[in-house]
Amino acid sequence: MKRLFSNLLFKVFIAIVLGIVFGLYLPESVNRVFTTFNSFFGQFLNFSIPLIIMGLIMPAISDLGKGAGKLLLLTAAIAYGSTLFSGFMTYFTASNIFPQLLESHVNDAALIADSGRELLPYFSITIPPVLDVMSALVLAFVIGLGLSYQEKSTLKFVVRDFQKIIMQLIENVIVPLLPLFILGIFASMSFSGKVFSILSVFISIIGVIFALHILLLLLQYTIAGALIKKNPLKLLATMMPAYFTALGTQSSAATIPVTLEQCLKNGVSEKIAGFVIPLCATIHLSGSIMKITACAMALMILEGMPFSFTLFAGFIFMLGIAMIAAPGVPGGAIMAAVGILQSMLGFNEEMLGLMIALYIAMDSFGTACNVTGDGAISIVVNKITKQKLVV
Repeated sequence: MKRLFSNLLFKVFIAIVLGIVFGLYLPESVNRVFTTFNSFFGQFLNFSIPLIIMGLIMPAISDLGKGAGKLLLLTAAIAYGSTLFSGFMTYFTASNIFPQLLESHVNDAALIADSGRELLPYFSITIPPVLDVMSALVLAFVIGLGLSYQEKSTLKFVVRDFQKIIMQLIENVIVPLLPLFILGIFASMSFSGKVFSILSVFISIIGVIFALHILLLLLQYTIAGALIKKNPLKLLATMMPAYFTALGTQSSAATIPVTLEQCLKNGVSEKIAGFVIPLCATIHLSGSIMKITACAMALMILEGMPFSFTLFAGFIFMLGIAMIAAPGVPGGAIMAAVGILQSMLGFNEEMLGLMIALYIAMDSFGTACNVTGDGAISIVVNKITKQKLVV
């Protein structure tokens, strides 16, 4: 029972339910308390986003200069390519399906927006960020790339200490407060009458996302199977223990022992599996980018925001880098992505809150897709490097 109440997904579910109930039945004066909290937390989140980007991306890029050299770059390139492929596959599928699928919801949202019911905070506090998001991204790239060529640098220790501070900020402040933030978002939407429209959108798109992630796994193992001339379905079936373990743990890192064991059964050498699986648990998030891309497009359609291939192409390339830098905590990937959602797609505070809620609600399936795909990457790397099975 204690484990259930400490689960982030369970907390988010309770927050959504309470938010709907509070918005429907509690007086406006009480609901404005949650809106006031959201106003402050939203400002704090905006302040933190550039720091999160720098704290995660700088050490991730600087670490590329050490380790196993060509093997590291090969694995990182394949993982990034897989993540990009997932993002673009999702874009092309969603852009052809979602406009028709969500057409009725768009009309409902427009009618609700005209009703004028809105919760206002009792007061607001402005917390300007130290840097804007794009400046933080460019600075993180410049410092990270510079440090990747330096083996001994005092600044590297500073960057790693800064990473620890940001991880503490995410794990001990932002993630624990997310359920309360989501409660406030859903209370506000429930009060204004938008909540059932949003929930129906979620139900409409979850089936599409689940089908896409099954298709992605089939494609990944078809490529891996073709390279080593083995049945891709048998290779994928061997990885199912890792898939179902990830569904329960919601953590790629916690699933590493199971993923390693199943990779060895697929004929991957101990040396390659021992290197690729822990690395990909951090940098390969094809399932995560799929969820973020699909949910972002659905919310943009619902809000009547224009989108195009060029807009999403830049977004997916940047999101792929953010996924590499994402921390291995529940909700870590979406926290690494919020700055890009805000700066490149123009998401406001309410849309960011909805993205976080939708992402966490599907976190288990995304993690399962990530770790199962890690098995396919290990097969490909094993074949390219011509490593033989070590008994």
